[in-house]
Amino acid sequence: MSLADLDPVIHAPKRLAAMSVLAHSDQVDFGFLRDHLGISDSDLSKQMTALEAAGYVKINKTGRGRGAATWYRITTAGRDAYRRHIAALTAIVAGPGPAAPQ
Repeated sequence: MSLADLDPVIHAPKRLAAMSVLAHSDQVDFGFLRDHLGISDSDLSKQMTALEAAGYVKINKTGRGRGAATWYRITTAGRDAYRRHIAALTAIVAGPGPAAPQ
């Protein structure tokens, strides 16, 4: 694993946190994700739109007006990208291991 294995779409802290929640859930609603991440409505919309554009998240909107709800779920491509990204982060944090003798 190397720096090249990090996914720039997922690497942004808010998107990484959102992907973590989605990777451990079937689906989550807008309010839960917004509150869990501690960000504004517009910021969450922006972050999730970026993840959707990458094919990592599916957005489902139901209803209109006050009864409307927005739900998010991770896609297969998103789950795979998240796993690769976490593996790259883990390898970077673990360090290179013992140095080779000189």
